[in-house]
Amino acid sequence: MPSPHSSQALEDKSRTLLNLFFKQGHTEAAQIEHFLRSTPSYLIRGWGGNTPCIQVKSEKGGFLIDGGTGIRQYGYELMKGSASKGEAEIHLFFTHFHWDHLIGLPFFAPLFVPGNVIHIYAVQEDVLNVFPTLFKKPFFPVPLEHIGAQLVYHKLEPRQPHRHLDFTLTPYQLDHPDPCWGYRIEQGGKAYAHCVDTECTRVSRAALGLDLPLYQDIDLMVFDAQYTTRQKFERSNWGHASAAVGLDLAMREKIKKVIFMHNDPAAMDEDIAKVESEAKLYYDLQIQNLSMLGKDVHQLDWSFATEGMTIAL
Repeated sequence: MPSPHSSQALEDKSRTLLNLFFKQGHTEAAQIEHFLRSTPSYLIRGWGGNTPCIQVKSEKGGFLIDGGTGIRQYGYELMKGSASKGEAEIHLFFTHFHWDHLIGLPFFAPLFVPGNVIHIYAVQEDVLNVFPTLFKKPFFPVPLEHIGAQLVYHKLEPRQPHRHLDFTLTPYQLDHPDPCWGYRIEQGGKAYAHCVDTECTRVSRAALGLDLPLYQDIDLMVFDAQYTTRQKFERSNWGHASAAVGLDLAMREKIKKVIFMHNDPAAMDEDIAKVESEAKLYYDLQIQNLSMLGKDVHQLDWSFATEGMTIAL
């Protein structure tokens, strides 16, 4: 669920930054910019509080994955252009239909402009029920027949490539309560694996079976890391993973870059920083152990996502 900072959390963050500024010996306003650039970003702006919405784009255009609350601000950006004139064509791919991946849709401004066309893609048959359920009283005051934009539904076939612009998208199943599908997205010789939400209970190549290609020959993987390793075992079958699982998978399959996201809504910024620290300790130990055993070591670039992050491949 959305998790904005509370007033107290913002006050505490301001107090922490001011104390740190003076503790480092700074005394002048001219030193503020250097201080901000050298301070961990989570202490300044946090990790982000919106639920998932990812944009993927190339020079020929792009699409969105999921419609969490992050889609609201993107809608306002689109309204600065053709969407406000009813001339936009928007493509939205779904992983699954749990609330956190849907709740931004009623506040996606281009939906309410006649002439806009919204293409909806999903593997699940339930895709036909999503918008009629969301845009229905008493849940929302504007019924579906009054939203303005035209909705066009597309049923995706499991593990079958789908062409969109210059992209090839292939859905592979993740390990999550209710069917959830990740996407392998290929364009221009690069491959991106979208692996949120997943507990990744299937880890070995044999267990992954037909879904193994989601993790092979990948330049960038976005992976679920909602829990610490201990929390993952305590919350078995909740449908979310830890960074350690993603790191092991990425090291084995030689994935080049990993971004971890989908934080626990109860976690404070400091809690997520601790999860990141645990992941770093685990990664360093794995590198050390593999080296000592004389085994092949694949080192990768990885970090935890922050809201608004942009990655170029």
